[in-house]
Amino acid sequence: MAGAAQERRQEVLRAIVADYIAAQEPIGSKALLERHKLSVSSATIRNDMAVLESEGYIVQPHTSSGRIPTEKGYRAFVDSLHEVKPLSEPERTAILTFLEGGVDLEDVLRRSVQLLSQLTRQAAVVAMPNLKVSRVKHCEVVLLSPVRLLLVLITDSGRVEQRNVELTELCEPEHVVLLRDILNRALEGKTLPDASVELAKLPLSPSVPSEVQGHLLRCSTVLLETLVEQPNDRLILAGAANLTRIARDFPSGLHGVLEALEEQVVVLKLLANVADLGHVSVLIGEENQDDQLNNASVVAAGYGSAGATLGGLGVVGPTHMDYSGTMSKVHAVARYVSRVLE
Repeated sequence: MAGAAQERRQEVLRAIVADYIAAQEPIGSKALLERHKLSVSSATIRNDMAVLESEGYIVQPHTSSGRIPTEKGYRAFVDSLHEVKPLSEPERTAILTFLEGGVDLEDVLRRSVQLLSQLTRQAAVVAMPNLKVSRVKHCEVVLLSPVRLLLVLITDSGRVEQRNVELTELCEPEHVVLLRDILNRALEGKTLPDASVELAKLPLSPSVPSEVQGHLLRCSTVLLETLVEQPNDRLILAGAANLTRIARDFPSGLHGVLEALEEQVVVLKLLANVADLGHVSVLIGEENQDDQLNNASVVAAGYGSAGATLGGLGVVGPTHMDYSGTMSKVHAVARYVSRVLE
């Protein structure tokens, strides 16, 4: 009997969460019976709601009103969604067609957040591929002036990084060819952390011609300082205006959420911790360790290629968001970004 009662209360909780997400109004026992086939009396429903309230899953915001879910209630609801509901065939086709129209990696990722913000009506974010896991395909060296070089680093994930290098000696055109060959032997096929040891040793190597040792020291220093020790991880954001239209849905105010999105560091840290490909993670309210996101929820998933996670994408919205629908859309977009990258 206890098991049956517990199962019924879980069903009541799911119904309360679903109705509150849809209507944004406290839910009463009468409304639950009218909308859902619970096959019990109103007295039983009221008792179940009293138990759920005592256990912290729902709360009564005002005397004589219905109940609304707490963060604990939302977490129980999300945990009961054992699998992500697939999107319809037309939705999947539309997503893939839109993403395949991207001209390069950054365009594909920019399209992905535009799409997510439109589909969910929340703020959408995507982190550029993590340079710690991307492998270098090629390093191009361009002579901008006799004392300035441009390094263009292209990774297997499609990410392109450019760095200016100020030289202490004049560089000749024939030096550029030497530098390109030396740098590519050290970098190609490796991640930047793996290549960092060899990069650091390069300028002192006896195999390096003396006429380019000074140039190589400057190039290696710039690559190590800007891409290995302090990588320039970037976030692409779309749909922040969607949150301003529902500012009242953030009980503690929207300022902290918008600040976190603008500063990027907090959100980048969240997206860096996404689980394996195919898994959707949900952080609700105070589950977000940073205070700025304590009254918001973040739904995120990883994208990648060849089975490796290159970055994360997701949406930021109020704690009463449509979790089931949002998880489906984040999962689908992440999956199709991965497919386009493949």
